[in-house]
Amino acid sequence: MTIKDMRRSRPSALAGALTAVALLLAAPAVAQVATPAPPPVAGAKPATVQKIKVHSVAVEGNLEGESADRDVFVVLPPGYAANPKKRYPVVYALHGYSIGAEQWIGEIHAPRTIENAFAKGAREMIVVLPDSKTVHNGSMYSSSRTTGDFETFVAKDLVAYIDKHYRTLATRESRGLVGHSMGGYGASRIGMRHADVFGALYMMSPCCLSPRDAAPPGGQGADVLAQVKSLEDAKKLPWGLRAQLATAAAWSPNPNKPPLFLDLPVENGVARPDVLAKWAANAPLAFVDQYISQLARYKAIAIDVGDRDGLKDDAAKLHAVLDRYGLKNSFEIYPGDHTSGVPLRLQDYVLPFFSQNLVFQAR
Repeated sequence: MTIKDMRRSRPSALAGALTAVALLLAAPAVAQVATPAPPPVAGAKPATVQKIKVHSVAVEGNLEGESADRDVFVVLPPGYAANPKKRYPVVYALHGYSIGAEQWIGEIHAPRTIENAFAKGAREMIVVLPDSKTVHNGSMYSSSRTTGDFETFVAKDLVAYIDKHYRTLATRESRGLVGHSMGGYGASRIGMRHADVFGALYMMSPCCLSPRDAAPPGGQGADVLAQVKSLEDAKKLPWGLRAQLATAAAWSPNPNKPPLFLDLPVENGVARPDVLAKWAANAPLAFVDQYISQLARYKAIAIDVGDRDGLKDDAAKLHAVLDRYGLKNSFEIYPGDHTSGVPLRLQDYVLPFFSQNLVFQAR
């Protein structure tokens, strides 16, 4: 196990919108997004950040060549080393599209924001940040023969590893799940399907909640994608078109179609309703009604989104569905765009939320 001090702040890219699919963000594309760092809180004690490798059986054998040995960052609270018999709840935090876990640590200014949260009164917990970046820049936290089963990686393989190697409270009531953007999608998807694993759920600016249309047949994007003949070609594409490939690899895999092993929603200039149907089937607003009994198991559910974030309408729709079924949940639209408020939200809202809603004693 390698221990690295990640206390430096390192802002990273979270580019803007997809092109016609608009799957991930709903703001103009930009090259880099730097988020403001909250100031240090007086009396904050240092956390320890460990970078480890976690092998995932669920990711093994994927057609895309993604490594089954995943980078994971584990933030241990200030009191972890000094209290060798104490066990802690765990919060699993999922990054967004186009960045990995290390980049997201820079974007959310961890561990400072985590240390600040503890200094301001949040109870100490372990925070785990797994890397789910793929060759097309994002796994969608989905289950695919092409990319591997990243849903099971998070919900099963990772949880089992952390419980085995750290002093955790190994019950669902002591596990939280949170994610931002694509990670917010992952939190919604995994949260609905694995309520037996997690006890509290927080979705930050979740993307991809609604079924989306493909780029218009014959459009420039479809023409460019039709020319991609290798993974190296794919890596040269602009951000939005790579996101289309990531979506297709996750939601419309095709093991008989090398070298990318996926089906696109436009082929030879013609829209494919069968592929669009697969994409729609992976939209949480399309399948949430099937998981109401599972969502009802959570002690608490929260959703937040910036008032200048194009994803706020879909987030409000998910909140409305939960309300319609009488499920306890909180929803807040705060001042900010897609990324600007995320570090402060993590510090002042997300970790306090889990502090209030996870179980901190063995039962």
